[in-house]
Amino acid sequence: MNDISSVYDKMSQADLARYLISAFRRAMLHYGIWFNEVEHQLGLEETLKIESDVAARLFPIVMKRLAKTLDFPMKDDIPAFLLEMPREKLNALIDAMCANWLAGDGVWFQAVENREGMDAAKRCNDTCWSRYSPLEASAIKDLIKLPDSGGLDALEQALALRLYARINKQSIERQGNSVIFKMLECRVQSARKRQNLPDYPCKSAGIVEFPTFARTIDPRIKVDCIGCPPDPHPAEWACAWRFYIE
Repeated sequence: MNDISSVYDKMSQADLARYLISAFRRAMLHYGIWFNEVEHQLGLEETLKIESDVAARLFPIVMKRLAKTLDFPMKDDIPAFLLEMPREKLNALIDAMCANWLAGDGVWFQAVENREGMDAAKRCNDTCWSRYSPLEASAIKDLIKLPDSGGLDALEQALALRLYARINKQSIERQGNSVIFKMLECRVQSARKRQNLPDYPCKSAGIVEFPTFARTIDPRIKVDCIGCPPDPHPAEWACAWRFYIE
């Protein structure tokens, strides 16, 4: 019988480090596969509730195990070193996490486009937003304890806490009984502009992304597109959306 530990004993330090990164990748994929299958079996609304329960149970376990392994103290389920970190560095770390999220989105898009073409990549992209957007809204509701029917006040808070908000410049303003959201600077469109490329036509994703986000915050909220590529738009913003409750 083979001694499995001997396989790891023969690995170099670099190979063990690569294994650690691979383990992280596999854990993320497994979490996503569970979400996908539960949604297939039970529907998105129920899955969001279940995922909320899973996150509340799982991540304290994960952090406690990491704290024990790496020998760092915890305080109220938060690594103490994050609480003691200078705010500038903590904000930089959050920005790096958000930028990595967007990089992953872009690399997935390009990988599908390179193998299957733009149409296939856009279809996958739009469908991903139909899943991710309500999931992000649900996570934000958990984070700041938003009520289920918090209306436009809750929506304003939630829009400001999206990952996009850390890496794109945006504005959120109240106009009467509506919230007007504008993406003033979009990393994707800015990168294309630097390469002398036309705007990426992201409206098909937006008409999935923003309504599903808003309905998860409050089912009464409706959304109108003011303008989004390929629509013409002023230089002051890349896209704009109106949220309201009838």
